[in-house]
Amino acid sequence: IGSRSLSHLPVIVGFGGVNPAGRSSAHHAYRRLVIDRLSADKQARTYAALAALMGRKDSTSPEARQQMLASTLIRKLEANIFNPAAYPVQKRASIRGGGSPLTFTTERKFLPSTVPANWWLGKNEDGTVTVQVDGSLDVLFHDQGQAQVNSAGQLPTGFNPEALYQSRSHPRGLQLTVFGASDALNSLGMAWEEVQKHVPPDQVSVYAASAMGQLDEGGSTGLLQPSMRGTRVTARNIALGLADMTASFVNAYVLGNVGTTGANLGACATFLYNLRQGVQDIQSGRYRAVMVGGSEAPLTPDLIEGYKAMGAVAVDEDLRKLDGLAADAEPDYRRACRPFGLNCGFTLSEGAQFIILFDDALALELGAQIYGAVPSVFINADGWKKSIPGPGIGNYLTVGKALGAVKALLGEQALRQRTYMLAHGTSTPQNRVTESHIFSELAGAFGMEAWPIAAIKAYLGHSLACASADQVIAALGVWQEGWIPGITTTRELAPDVHRANLDFMLAHREIAPTDMDAAFVNSKGFGGNNATAAVLGPHIVRAMLKKKHGAAALARHSAANESVQERLAIYDDSQVAGKNSAIYNFGIGVVEGAQLAISADGIEIPAHPHPASFDIPNPHPDMT
Repeated sequence: IGSRSLSHLPVIVGFGGVNPAGRSSAHHAYRRLVIDRLSADKQARTYAALAALMGRKDSTSPEARQQMLASTLIRKLEANIFNPAAYPVQKRASIRGGGSPLTFTTERKFLPSTVPANWWLGKNEDGTVTVQVDGSLDVLFHDQGQAQVNSAGQLPTGFNPEALYQSRSHPRGLQLTVFGASDALNSLGMAWEEVQKHVPPDQVSVYAASAMGQLDEGGSTGLLQPSMRGTRVTARNIALGLADMTASFVNAYVLGNVGTTGANLGACATFLYNLRQGVQDIQSGRYRAVMVGGSEAPLTPDLIEGYKAMGAVAVDEDLRKLDGLAADAEPDYRRACRPFGLNCGFTLSEGAQFIILFDDALALELGAQIYGAVPSVFINADGWKKSIPGPGIGNYLTVGKALGAVKALLGEQALRQRTYMLAHGTSTPQNRVTESHIFSELAGAFGMEAWPIAAIKAYLGHSLACASADQVIAALGVWQEGWIPGITTTRELAPDVHRANLDFMLAHREIAPTDMDAAFVNSKGFGGNNATAAVLGPHIVRAMLKKKHGAAALARHSAANESVQERLAIYDDSQVAGKNSAIYNFGIGVVEGAQLAISADGIEIPAHPHPASFDIPNPHPDMT
């Protein structure tokens, strides 16, 4: 492992959320990906967790299990969010009277505030107004649209985040935020108040965002469309539509955080951008506990249509062409996303994912569960570009730096033989060529002969801001269960995929968890937002902590961890039993300025055992 120990290692001590595979905590969503490789007991537990999430009572019959399988992961777009076969649209038209002035009657309140010059108005005895139009009248007819994209990574059928708390018409992405952050916090196996006894309030940070913002009726759609539909904007539309509301909701309603916060946006790499902030916070020694996350709810007609116009998503017609199907045949929606195979575009997905990081000393002190660690996240731009959505050279740098970091940390042999890559793997023809070239070239440069490549968007689709969180949490599941999910929707690699030095896993692969020391998570976003993270396995983390803190500290951690594991089991049992554990503290514990105890040394905040300190070290001692 090397003689140089890290001063502050960001250890993953909790995670939670929801995606098309189910609830993330306790590895349930990961297990759905490889459910056919699990033991009968673990399969039963996974089905039970899915049934609870989906509001189903039966999790044991073959019929119920088949229905749950069919109602998770990528599948045909369902009508619970919007009806893809008949969603409301407006169609422009210009109409005239049949040989005479166009005449109609309406109430005065419905007249435009600025009456067109070619209108003549006549008042009627019943208070209505008769309008005669000289010439043509431009109108909008109510119509119905029919989606040409009908595949999506949807949350499990029956899961309704809106019903879990007083959502007050919150945008769906923020509803998912409340569920995901609650699941992550509950997954700690200890009360947050216990963490606060050891961590001052100004040594906690939260970084989370949505890449697209909140684009449904509760957010920006409710802000931008009313003037065209004749309705009104609400007071909440602007605030709730912001991309940083993901972090804001965690601070205000889940954690009550007064520490550092931020919402770093990097398109499809948004989660890794926020993860980098959290990792650097802990490594700096100024912060001891960090929550990092992302949420996205992009399954709206407008957004799907926008990505279709870009040629970015898998259209039904193109899926039929790939499989040689007739024009009226239903495509294989389950296989809409085919990373590194013959493909035609990515598949949009929804979800929310959060992880919790402690510094290594805090993790040991509290007996926290050790799932892994994140020693580094690298971000590089593309430089000069001719196309904003097109890939560039920045991802070569991020992948290369991540490989170099693991080589320095674990050694050359571990890098070459005991790591694998969770690829961005979007299922676009451009991605399969460019990302495979990056991996092939860098694997060769580092002496890797058959570097394993996985791509879980094959199951989950592309959840934009939290896509790389899906990848990180899947990596934690691999260390728990010993199965790397294969790219099973891809039957064979496309001819233009670069294969030298690479081993694309098209089937699930069993490993001994301790045989993989590190996993790499790669993400690429529009605009040249490239990020690659290295994630260390729990066995490696324990070895590093033993080297730094000693065997006695590890023994004390093991003893303290027993109660943490007991509480983790209690929480998971409660969720499998269908208990609602969403945390939403609206208006609870609000502190006003008059309640603060302020001095030159810091601020004491009610309910926080430690004050926030004003003892700030001189950042430039060599210059003052």
